[in-house]
Amino acid sequence: MKNLGIILIMIGAFALVLCAVVPFMADLADQNWYTGGSDALTIAGLITHIRINKKIY
Repeated sequence: MKNLGIILIMIGAFALVLCAVVPFMADLADQNWYTGGSDALTIAGLITHIRINKKIY
């Protein structure tokens, strides 16, 4: 549970890197729902990480 925020950040970043590296996924980088979803996942992971670690310490 403590690493949930970090996992969400890694998934969001991996999704963005995946569409930049894999040629057949390059069309997804042009679609707002994919980049917006990946960014939202990264921001949600950051907020989750801060809130969980603030409660633990």
